[in-house]
Amino acid sequence: MAKAKSTYFCQQCGYESAKWLGQCPSCKQWNSFVEEVVEKTSSKVPEWRSTTAPASTRRTNKAAVINEIVYQDEQRLASPDREFNRVLGGGIVPGSLVLIGGEPGIGKSTLMLQLALSIPAVKTLYISGEESEQQIKMRAERLVQNSTANCYILTETSTQNIFKQIEVVQPDIVVIDSIQTLHSSQIESAPGSVSQVRECTAELLRFAKETSTPVFIVGHITKDGSIAGPKVLEHMVDTVLQFEGDRHHVYRILRSVKNRFGSSSELGIYEMQGSGLREVSNPSEIMLSQREEPVGGVAIAAMLEGVRPIMIEVQALVSNSAFGTPQRTSTGFDTKRLSMLLAVLEKRFGFRLSAQDVFLNIAGGLRVEDPAIDLAVIAALISSQQDIPLSSQLTFAGEVGLSGEIRAVNRIEQRIAEAEKLGFEGIFISKYNTKGLDAKKYNIAIRPMATLEDLFRALFG
Repeated sequence: MAKAKSTYFCQQCGYESAKWLGQCPSCKQWNSFVEEVVEKTSSKVPEWRSTTAPASTRRTNKAAVINEIVYQDEQRLASPDREFNRVLGGGIVPGSLVLIGGEPGIGKSTLMLQLALSIPAVKTLYISGEESEQQIKMRAERLVQNSTANCYILTETSTQNIFKQIEVVQPDIVVIDSIQTLHSSQIESAPGSVSQVRECTAELLRFAKETSTPVFIVGHITKDGSIAGPKVLEHMVDTVLQFEGDRHHVYRILRSVKNRFGSSSELGIYEMQGSGLREVSNPSEIMLSQREEPVGGVAIAAMLEGVRPIMIEVQALVSNSAFGTPQRTSTGFDTKRLSMLLAVLEKRFGFRLSAQDVFLNIAGGLRVEDPAIDLAVIAALISSQQDIPLSSQLTFAGEVGLSGEIRAVNRIEQRIAEAEKLGFEGIFISKYNTKGLDAKKYNIAIRPMATLEDLFRALFG
């Protein structure tokens, strides 16, 4: 055995240093270095290989000319949860390593246990380092009544014992809850430390790739919303999913941040109930509030998340500022982009917004990055300032430029089709989106606009 080595790791980003530093050179955090003892052995063998794994389960790779490689579609495993399949890109890929992060109590363990119990024909091993077998059994009975799932439960934190049980059970899917509770005998440091998280993830990655077994690992997040542990953790895995939402609301959003096997801009929406998470097949209906009387400052936007069109409600409130410095507050929308749109309104069209407070909210707790929502934000802002309600049967899809022009957005046909399906009477789009667009096949009035001046004339006269 080689001499034990002591190394300092940044607990924020995983930066490694031979000596203690007051400030991390990578993430610029102060007092974040912690000493960890890293023991290196002369013949280090991965723990899962040290068991009695048959040689037939290991793949031997060799270099091949790219022109000689025959491409075949991945045989994905489709779960009964259609929202989960959508976020993963069509199903579970064999040998993939998926990391799921989220706030405490948001429902990560419920989502994973529900997945393990929902596939009866697949043998699943659910490994928990945070709960006892009785606690998991109690939740399982609440989620699924009279379950016939072939699901095994293991409460263990040692990776050596985990891989021994994997050899005994031979599961088709492995779920780890959570990666911060595991510890490897190869590393002499506490569970949850940077070196332990990195080593345990590396062992799980090698196991997943060499046995073609999909592995799901649950990760904690820090107070700023990023996944706890070294940043290399997100680079090692194939897919990173974020489970978002407010614990005081019933809706949860599963967002794809990174996906090597599909789109990285997909999302799935769930409703938290007493019997578990229920998938929401039509999120546009829950994002649009029902009201009897029209209210100023509300506009409907036709946005796109990945390949999924969603109609969302944009709420704006413009009021006179009671203090010297007006407020600019937005929820679910980029504050800098809001400031840019306000500057366009004031500079190009003479709306005096510099002395007024502006509040913007995306209803439903959704965070939006699609630039096509700009047109709805502008319409909601002017509707609130002028106190003129907009028709609830109108929707908007367009990007706003600095000169006040309405720019074209992608996949306008899908946005129009979604608005028509939900019963909207008209949709405002960019004039430059009409090229090649057959408006006769839609039963919704398509209103092309070139500039914001055309929009104001059509809405407010």
